[in-house]
Amino acid sequence: MSINTSTHTFADLLPGARNAIRVCLNVQPYNKVLIVADRRNQRIGNALEQAVQEVGASAHKFIIEDYGPRPTLKFPQPILQAALGCDVAIYCVYPQADELPSRMEFVHTITSHQIKYAHMVGITEDIMCQAMRADYRKVDEVSRRLLQLASKCKTIKVQSPAGTDMIGTFEQRYTWRKTSGIIEEVWSNLPGGEIFTFPASVDGLFVVDGTVGDHFSAKYGVISATPLYLEIEGGYLKKATCSNKELEREFWEYCHRYPNSNRVGEFAIGTNLAIFQFCGNLLQDEKIPGIHIAFGDPYGSQTGADWSCLTHVDVITRSCDIWIDQEQVMQGGIFISESLGIDYAYLYNDQGIM
Repeated sequence: MSINTSTHTFADLLPGARNAIRVCLNVQPYNKVLIVADRRNQRIGNALEQAVQEVGASAHKFIIEDYGPRPTLKFPQPILQAALGCDVAIYCVYPQADELPSRMEFVHTITSHQIKYAHMVGITEDIMCQAMRADYRKVDEVSRRLLQLASKCKTIKVQSPAGTDMIGTFEQRYTWRKTSGIIEEVWSNLPGGEIFTFPASVDGLFVVDGTVGDHFSAKYGVISATPLYLEIEGGYLKKATCSNKELEREFWEYCHRYPNSNRVGEFAIGTNLAIFQFCGNLLQDEKIPGIHIAFGDPYGSQTGADWSCLTHVDVITRSCDIWIDQEQVMQGGIFISESLGIDYAYLYNDQGIM
């Protein structure tokens, strides 16, 4: 269940590409930019390349299939070597099963050399024309306000009409990170719009009626008609049930592939105000205002978690209510502007609600 990308012209892709290059990455004329794309997203790679050239910087574009078959089980060394000569990198490849270890190899190389990096795994032309056109300065302000609350909190409670009833517990030794689309640190997903951390514990029922991550989103899309019910205790997945028994089986097996594959490694709040409905693609859907969690790798280099895992799969609930400690910050999927100290009209004018 993939997104149809056939209706967009190349010109349609350029506003999102320029947003990525000029606003999110703040590319300057003296920068050297590495762009890694695949055949499916070659036009997106071309649009990003043009946006780089428009600001006077140099672009070095690679198509990953030119260096071996997919799925890519080991990242191509020529591309890794080229990355070492750049100070900005972009990875806009549509994911395939079993590619996470090779992606982690690429990200490790990028982060260890302090290269500013946009991680666009799963990008589509629809997303370039939707979430990548967000007002990222506004998304960044919302993210910063939430970060101020979350970084000091002990608990976050989440409820949803579908039945989600879950509490996350947090310790200040684990760092909350902001990936709002404005890439100030070494790397971030694009499109951006979330804050995240590793939770000390998660307990309760999490009903996935949005999207499942990794390769599941391409296969199953939005699963509102067949929600996945996840029972979590002490931060570990204890039971998964779904009327789609194939999804139930595949998800359970994925979450038991390696040690800690069944452990909640990420707890996140989406903040992209340009997204109002699920499209079936994790890269955009996880940024929708609300809660998502992930089982597997906790991004320890960013969160401070002292363990790792070779799997990482996100799951999303929709239209939720959120309380950070005792302060309610979201109702029905809409941020409570007073709780964030931001004017409602500023938040939602020209964002599709008002």
